[in-house]
Amino acid sequence: MLTRYKKSYNKIAMGLLSFMPNEKDMQKLQITINQYETDQDHQLFLWKEEKGIIGLIGVVFVNNHLIQIQHISVNPSHRGHGIGSRMVKALKQLYPDTSFIPDENTAAFCEKCDLNESFLWSEAPV
Repeated sequence: MLTRYKKSYNKIAMGLLSFMPNEKDMQKLQITINQYETDQDHQLFLWKEEKGIIGLIGVVFVNNHLIQIQHISVNPSHRGHGIGSRMVKALKQLYPDTSFIPDENTAAFCEKCDLNESFLWSEAPV
């Protein structure tokens, strides 16, 4: 289940974000979390299952019709089970009239999961 980020989830969110290649540095990680906490155009969602929070997806609302996916991260022990794809599909259900595009950090994941060919993505320019 997709859940909006709250400050009480800070440590788990930072842990999950640290799996992203461009978020390895602690200072960079803190800047990223701060941006999600303070900038309303940046939203972070957590994926919660019976086992707890096991994934996250971070987005930027480019405009009213376009959302860019900046971060997708799943706990390594839960990878390979389609959780990343489910997070993207759940986000699409929250914003059904919006187009989604990956950024340079999430494009490879979206291509690997064949999400680019589904109804989720748009070729809209950023």
